[in-house]
Amino acid sequence: MATLKITKRHHKHLNNPFPSTPRSLPFIQGSLLFNSQTVPSNKIFSVGKDFQLLWSTKNGGNVSIYHHSQPTKALWSTIPGQAFVSAALCETEVEESRGSFAINDRNVYLVCDHQTIEDIRVINEPDHHFDHSNDHDLSSGNLGLNQISDLKDTQFPVLLITGWLLSNGRKKRHQESGFYKDIQFETRGPLTCARYRVLFDQKNNNQIGFQVRTGPPNFEFQQRISPTPLGRYHRLRRKLGKIRKRKLGWCRFFTRSRGFVAVSSSSEENMEMRATELTEFNRVCITYSSEGNERFYGFGEQFSHMDFKGKRVPILVQEQGIGRGDQPITFAANLVSYRAGGDWSTTYAPSPFYITSKMRSLYLEGYDYSVFDLTRHDRVQIQIQSNSVQGRILNGNSPSELIEHFTETIGRPPELPNWIISGAVVGMQGGTEAVRRVCDELKDHKVPVSAFWLQDWVGQRETMIGSQLWWNWEVDTMRYHGWQQLVKDLSAKNIKVMTYCNPCLAPVFFFSKELMALPFTLSSHKTKPKEKSFEEAKKLDILVKDKHGEPYMVPNTAFDVGMMDLTHPHTAGWFKQVLQEMVDDGVKGWMADFGEGLPADATLYSGEDPLSAHNRYPELWAQINREFVEEWKTHCVGEEREDPEEALVFFMRAGFRDSPKWGMLFWEGDQMVSWQANDGIKSAVVGLLSSGLSGYAFNHSDIGGYCAVNLPFINYQRSEELLMRWMELNAFTTVFRTHEGNKPSCNSQFYSNHKTLSHFARCAKLYKAWYSYRIQLVKEAARKGLPVCRHLFLHYPNDRNVHSLSYQQFLIGTEILVVPVLDKGKKNVKAYFPEGDACSWQHIWSGKLFKEQGSEAWVEAPVGYPAVFIKAGSTVGETFVENLRNFGIL
Repeated sequence: MATLKITKRHHKHLNNPFPSTPRSLPFIQGSLLFNSQTVPSNKIFSVGKDFQLLWSTKNGGNVSIYHHSQPTKALWSTIPGQAFVSAALCETEVEESRGSFAINDRNVYLVCDHQTIEDIRVINEPDHHFDHSNDHDLSSGNLGLNQISDLKDTQFPVLLITGWLLSNGRKKRHQESGFYKDIQFETRGPLTCARYRVLFDQKNNNQIGFQVRTGPPNFEFQQRISPTPLGRYHRLRRKLGKIRKRKLGWCRFFTRSRGFVAVSSSSEENMEMRATELTEFNRVCITYSSEGNERFYGFGEQFSHMDFKGKRVPILVQEQGIGRGDQPITFAANLVSYRAGGDWSTTYAPSPFYITSKMRSLYLEGYDYSVFDLTRHDRVQIQIQSNSVQGRILNGNSPSELIEHFTETIGRPPELPNWIISGAVVGMQGGTEAVRRVCDELKDHKVPVSAFWLQDWVGQRETMIGSQLWWNWEVDTMRYHGWQQLVKDLSAKNIKVMTYCNPCLAPVFFFSKELMALPFTLSSHKTKPKEKSFEEAKKLDILVKDKHGEPYMVPNTAFDVGMMDLTHPHTAGWFKQVLQEMVDDGVKGWMADFGEGLPADATLYSGEDPLSAHNRYPELWAQINREFVEEWKTHCVGEEREDPEEALVFFMRAGFRDSPKWGMLFWEGDQMVSWQANDGIKSAVVGLLSSGLSGYAFNHSDIGGYCAVNLPFINYQRSEELLMRWMELNAFTTVFRTHEGNKPSCNSQFYSNHKTLSHFARCAKLYKAWYSYRIQLVKEAARKGLPVCRHLFLHYPNDRNVHSLSYQQFLIGTEILVVPVLDKGKKNVKAYFPEGDACSWQHIWSGKLFKEQGSEAWVEAPVGYPAVFIKAGSTVGETFVENLRNFGIL
């Protein structure tokens, strides 16, 4: 039975400017039953040496997980009398357009929402007390240890819960308001069931793993279930069956003796499905308790919110969108390109991980699409697009401790080379002469410069939407004539050169004597071929394929590109040679762009599900780049190998859970050149802080934003004031890097006039002034996974006022507090001084002390004097202020 539909909308010219929210399976809840003959009434079970599971039959039965160090604090608990595992079979539609994706759950064929517990068993050894003679495949209903993965790293004993998932005739309202209001499910005919098992096993001192797996639906199961819960279940079913049937809202399904009917209000078509076609579930749901005032943080790089309580959070890598709800730009973007505007949840780098204000933390392993439903005040439901799921529950006493335990497993970034955090990274375009001219201007203004980032090193093409890069990863010797000499000259001034690449290749037309006579323009064709070109990649068969076995040509703005198949064993070596050629010319770093657009119907060399591989693709992309950096270092000899000033670095925007392990540095992608909250300067702060709570220790944004729009009625251009305030903001991030934006001529630039150049010099010195502390924080991040820029929740979790903060202010480490100006025309800000430290905060410009904890104060912040505070008496703060004096800006 086909349950996946792919809808392509790349080339649709006019679209709904207000697209509906993608539909997910409604919140599922059912009853929990247990077999009193085989399950004890109340018992504590050991899991590994540090965890325990408490089973209680009170109020219908529930499970709680504890760590021995905190025997009164439940790390994870189910809801008494409520099912904590359920499963469903849905039809899924993926709508795709130029890197934007919407996953809709359409027809619901089957829901098994009630759960029985037949057995809770402690297993002390891999093969101890387990009869493999009865352990067949899933269709037999037996889910044994040979079905359980990753036991090789397990600390025994482990705990196994087994039982049945059951469907039932019922009617239930799933949501109080919105699209899902009055969604109901109804079943009739024979009961449907499926076997399940839940395994808990200790992974390390502070992590307990969980695995949930379901068997296939079974329509002839009465003899399989023990009599006690079956009798109770029949009584429950008869009681619910007396409820009068009502009209269905979104979908209805029935179980019948000969199969299923699914009815969708969008199609009004009956779809007859034979029971034999229902081979396995494609949704697993895990439901557990939450407190009403519990705040949820993390979920990767999120741009609109810090706290996600009350929201449904989809975990899917994709374009962040243009506007993301800010108007009128979102309206215009959606109208021109399907869902291009995005919404509050769209992001390049999500992660199925969170930390709560109650010091609870959980993350999912694997790469399946998932939704964290936090809309209920007393419970959480995770819906996973699979028939199984693995994850981990973390123990910790503070947010910093939980981040440290999380990154201990997923990985942490290496220390950044000192050169990239020592001064400004100047984003430039225009060719050799332009770079030399701006370099001289920066020298005249005494700007500390660490690198020139030249994204147009490959040259530019003119398209219907403006100037865009050639995507064939060779230097354009016409635009950058004397390329190697330019790199050497900048290096002599202790300025590195950085470039640009991504995992895509564009077909390129080249000039020949015959073509010269044709009416082509220079901007549409290149003058010489490149060895590492689209054609070579196609010949080597290392491009992602479509369903016909041909290179998948993925639409990207004004032209189509082929994507490298990162699962192919030859791709990494081929692309590393591209990087090697760059580095041989003296390049020391690059932007590793994209990684979020793998099509949902692609065919990969590995044969894996492309929808699951979609979330893994950016990690593979980061891994190839990181491997090259490490291999290059091992091949260096002598002083070059030991000199940190010669180390390579790359930065990227797309990511997933384990990206902090492979990526060296991240940036936040393409914000609008605006003051707005969802996709402007404010969102850059939220993205910085949310990613920091999710393991992305090193992150930053383009100074001034990226996306400008110059239309008759919709105009977004980077103003001088916005540029200057963004400079002040990014003077307190890991990397201080400029970008001209997608329309340089429309935007104010740092080199536009004397005023902008002087302010750029001032902010670069402000950034340079805390360089020694930045080095300390970079080392700490590599050692513990803690971010350089921190939400106040990280160090003041018990201060309730901190939980309401999003973009208003943030910490640099523990010693510097920044309150940026993020609104047009504002010259003062309201600073909050948190509870929990017996210290005063000192304003760096006036020297004024703010001693009262938990207090607010309005502080003057004219352009050039951002509101920045240091801890009074701090050595870090004193060094920072002294450096400001030495630079002549204090």
